[in-house]
Amino acid sequence: MASFSLVIGNKNYSSWSLRAWLTLKQSGLEFTEIRIPLDTPETHAKILEHSPSGRVPVLIHDGLHIWESLAICEYIVEQAPDRQLLPQDPKARAIARAVSSEMHAGFRALREHMPMDCRSRYPGEGRKPGVQDDINRITQLWRDTRQQFGAGGDFLFGQFTYADAMYAPVVSRFVTYGVSLDPVAQAYADAIWALPTMRQWLADAEAEVEVIEAHTL
Repeated sequence: MASFSLVIGNKNYSSWSLRAWLTLKQSGLEFTEIRIPLDTPETHAKILEHSPSGRVPVLIHDGLHIWESLAICEYIVEQAPDRQLLPQDPKARAIARAVSSEMHAGFRALREHMPMDCRSRYPGEGRKPGVQDDINRITQLWRDTRQQFGAGGDFLFGQFTYADAMYAPVVSRFVTYGVSLDPVAQAYADAIWALPTMRQWLADAEAEVEVIEAHTL
């Protein structure tokens, strides 16, 4: 049995679950997936069995429970050093953490008005005040990071890092809401969308039956 377990919510809706799950999948570490459907009368109590915060995701390893996404990603980096899920260069590594933290703490308008919904397509919707500003900042960040650090591959820092996992739900939102992107940002979004582990998540999301109305997860 795998010594790692990851508690997640619905794959169609839970953006924070995707970030931790994608990082763990890319690490190559074996893990058991514990899926708790969100927005049900039992959801909060079931999550509290694993997490003091009452939120997903939660990584469980040898009795240790880690309930915050960035902390989970950092822990996975340490557990799978050969996968280099953060850049080896100290300057690039600092920027990878900065862009990940900016995603973690920011872009509230985008999150509120363009919630993740992998199965659906709502082209042109969600264009509320502040959303375009968030889109502009995100695409600028992608362009700048790719230009400075992305020469070794198709991702923000060349090869896949957990910074890419942090922005994978944004790529999903851009697909769902039909956001037009410049060529550099579109090429990056296409690379995330084509990632085999991302395709697996999307296929699982498509197979889910739950529908959550008016969510912001």
